Amino acid sequence: MHSGRVRVLVVDDSLVMRSLLRIVLASDPAIELAGMAADGLSALDAVERLKPDLVLLDIEMPRMNGLEMLTQLRQRRHPVKVIMCSTLTRRGAAITLEALARGANDYVAKPTAQHGTADAVASLTRELLPRVRALFTSGHSTAVRPQIGSRPGAVTMVVIGVSTGGPAALETFLPQLPADFPVPVVIAQHMPRLFTSLLAERLDRVCHLKVCEAMAGERIAAGHIYLAQGDQHLQLTRAAFRHGLVFRMLPPVPGDFCRPSVDLLFRSAAEVCGEGVAGVVLTGMGTDGVQGCRAICASGGQVIVQDPETSAVWGMPGAVAEAGLAHRILPLHTMAAELVRMCMPSSAFAVKKASA
Repeated sequence: MHSGRVRVLVVDDSLVMRSLLRIVLASDPAIELAGMAADGLSALDAVERLKPDLVLLDIEMPRMNGLEMLTQLRQRRHPVKVIMCSTLTRRGAAITLEALARGANDYVAKPTAQHGTADAVASLTRELLPRVRALFTSGHSTAVRPQIGSRPGAVTMVVIGVSTGGPAALETFLPQLPADFPVPVVIAQHMPRLFTSLLAERLDRVCHLKVCEAMAGERIAAGHIYLAQGDQHLQLTRAAFRHGLVFRMLPPVPGDFCRPSVDLLFRSAAEVCGEGVAGVVLTGMGTDGVQGCRAICASGGQVIVQDPETSAVWGMPGAVAEAGLAHRILPLHTMAAELVRMCMPSSAFAVKKASA
């Protein structure tokens, strides 16, 4: 954990929300409330005066909104970490995704108006505090087991698991895949339903491949990147009356905090694709993906994970590496070229040269 207590500045024009966040932050002895502000303009001054480690940032505020404040912080190269506090509306989700692209580290959904005070505090405690801890926990492990040897083989399916820091990582990584990338790509990104549909739209605008949300019963095709729908689990299964693979959707059950599940997606890919699976674990907190990567390795597939230096949080990729399940640990900017090398050996040199 970050040395000393994590000092947090709360920026929100709602007195109710500021009060809720005060209660939640006070419940963790590793966190200190550094101050509060009701708009982005006064918050910029507070950042300079108080030197917080973290800003909890509302989106809609008078004088200067959260997106404008975040832009100012990043233009000034201020090192403070930022978690956006977002409403679960289409507009709130769209602005939050833009904030993540502009340098916000993570986001948390605000409680809805239907929540009572106790429920709102419980929801924020469950969603916010682990994110704060993850952002201030060192991602550099000293106990990473040696990488296992690469197993050459024809890759027929790429599956990706990602969480905290995922939207920005995906917007960097996926546009580097060429238009003739020959195998399907399926992604489990921990996000609510509304966010994943908007993320698919954003990615589709910048990628050479078609990006869309996966639909139940849809046949999986090369030339596509499929994003699992938020709050649903996604599996790959063989089509009943025709050749090929299709998607199967599973509703979450109480206690499923990783939605969609990377483990479930990866295990299903290993089952139906065997040694043809390439599993990719990008930035994210927690350990979702370890069991799925174990299944991929057991089936003869390959696993690559993002390195700690380029990960927002080296939880998920670090857990896979520490379990000895990673064939390669790579920085984000080289991962697309590595996938091209695995899937299109004759094109690898051109892609590496273009990305150099």
